[in-house]
Amino acid sequence: MGILDGKRILVTGVLTDASLAFAVARLAQEQGAEVVLSGAGRALSLTRRTARKLPVEPDVLPVDVTDPAQLRAAAGDLQRRWGRLDGLLHAIGFAPQECLGGDMFRAGWDEVQVALHVSAYSLKALVEVLRPLLVAAGAASVVGLDFDATVAWPAYDWMGVAKAALESLSRYLARDLGPEGIRVNLVAAGPIRTMAAKSIPSFSAFEDTWGTRAPLGWSVHDAEPVAKACVALLSDWFPMTTGEMVHVDGGVHAMGG
Repeated sequence: MGILDGKRILVTGVLTDASLAFAVARLAQEQGAEVVLSGAGRALSLTRRTARKLPVEPDVLPVDVTDPAQLRAAAGDLQRRWGRLDGLLHAIGFAPQECLGGDMFRAGWDEVQVALHVSAYSLKALVEVLRPLLVAAGAASVVGLDFDATVAWPAYDWMGVAKAALESLSRYLARDLGPEGIRVNLVAAGPIRTMAAKSIPSFSAFEDTWGTRAPLGWSVHDAEPVAKACVALLSDWFPMTTGEMVHVDGGVHAMGG
């Protein structure tokens, strides 16, 4: 028996087997869930190749979160396939290079709006189109991956602003969806060496210092602790937890400078 037996879950954000979302999808399957992945644009073929590495190869839906037609099509597919959705993992983030690197003034609105749309507004867009399926599940769980935006990080810049928007949005969604039995929570993960991380200038600075600052220690190569937290939140084991940000970072968030 797994803690996700019988659950039907959409996992976004799988690019490679180093992705945090991949670790969540794998553990979700091991815990009994039926999983469908989503991918977008040129990365869709990469997601499909990576899907073959899971214990059970899942279907992959094309979902560009900035394209309302694709969002509606995915919701229609899941309606026909399952008729309900017990869980959603939001693991989507992107910012143009102008938005990163240590200079907040380098990016203009054209670049910033992309970061905000893909990394924050997409949570609302996904939940909105999937809401009838989440309601049909009776007690659904939405989990988003986050990097704690309560402080300013080196080089993270507008991506940090987008994550702050994601954190605030998750609380408002928790407020609005709670009466329908839908929980909305975030997992604030420490740095993991993923494809997304490699696009962040000075990511090595996080790698070099995080493990020494974390009371529990930290490995940038181990996504399992983050996956376990996400799967727990997707399960029925946190029935009265919503609007929360769970830190899985070895304890760094609680330490002073």
